[in-house]
Amino acid sequence: MRLVIQRVKKAKVTFCDKENKINEGLVVLLGIHKDDTVDDIKYLVNKLVTLRIFEENDKLNLSVKDINGEILLISQFTLYSNTSNGTRPSFEEAMKFNEAKKLYDSFINYLDQTNIKFKTGEFGEDMDVSLINNGPVTIIIDSKEK
Repeated sequence: MRLVIQRVKKAKVTFCDKENKINEGLVVLLGIHKDDTVDDIKYLVNKLVTLRIFEENDKLNLSVKDINGEILLISQFTLYSNTSNGTRPSFEEAMKFNEAKKLYDSFINYLDQTNIKFKTGEFGEDMDVSLINNGPVTIIIDSKEK
C-alpha cells in the first residue's frame, strides 16, 4: 500500500455532483497493491496520523493529530503504475477493483477510529482534486518498506 501525503492549507474533492472540503491538514492519495492486507492498513494509518510534518519552532515537530488538522483521502490506483515498457502505463500491480474497494473501506474504518476529522472522495469515480500546498511538503510512504 502506498500513500502520497501532501501538507495543505485547504483542499477539496468534487465527484458525482458532490464536494468534500477540508481546512488545514493532509491530502492523502492511497494506492492499493495486489498483495496488500489489513496489516498494511494498520501500519499506514498509524504512521499517517503520527507523522510529524507540521512546523513548530522551525522544525517539523507536529502531526495532523497534534494540530487538530483534517485529512482528505483519495483512492488512486495509478500509484501502482509501471512505465518501464513503452509509453502506456501498466497497472498490473494494483489490486483489482472489488478487492481494493474492501481494503479502501477498511482503511476508512481504521482512520475513523483515530478520531481525526476526515473526508473522502468516491472510490472508482473520476474526481477533481484541488488544494493549496503548505510548504510544499510531500511525503511518500510505502507499507512494503517498513
